[in-house]
Amino acid sequence: MASAIDQGNDSSAGWSVAAANIPEPEAPNVVTSPPYWSSQPRRLHARHASNISTESLPTGAIRLRDNESADDDDRNNACWAQSVEIVDFTVVNGSAGSIGAFVVYIIKVQTLAGSYMHIRKRYSEFHDFRERLILSFPTFEAMIPQLPPKSVISKFRPKFLEKRRAGLQYFLHCVLLNPEFSGSPVLKDFLFA
Repeated sequence: MASAIDQGNDSSAGWSVAAANIPEPEAPNVVTSPPYWSSQPRRLHARHASNISTESLPTGAIRLRDNESADDDDRNNACWAQSVEIVDFTVVNGSAGSIGAFVVYIIKVQTLAGSYMHIRKRYSEFHDFRERLILSFPTFEAMIPQLPPKSVISKFRPKFLEKRRAGLQYFLHCVLLNPEFSGSPVLKDFLFA
């Protein structure tokens, strides 16, 4: 049996490791691509973008769409909104301390056609909408963000309401501008009911 250690000529160590049983790498500095990458390198510079078609992309490639462009793509016709924001909120039914008072959030949605929709919703409607989304899209639950928390004590304080407004706006961005959800009947019920 051959020994893995042979005496070498190096006077400082006196010993060296023999590579008799260790296979040599095929080629140093060779990087292999994951199996889902194309074997041909692609030019991604803007001047070469016209040379790349969506048909030439490998199966399973992530494709992005610019909702601000006028280019019509059949694959993403479910996208109909360009932007969404919650522009304001207001306390309904008297002052903040009165019984039965609640907050309404004013949502502004810009469509791809450039028109605007203004919608008013309560927090409870956001909550019901999120629950219905999860029931309709159980495999996409991780893509549906949590809603900002409720608070019995702070529910009418401006700082709390502003944080909640920002959280609800983030939720709407993630849902309304996502092609998976934007064409769903659940979303249409939320916006137009």
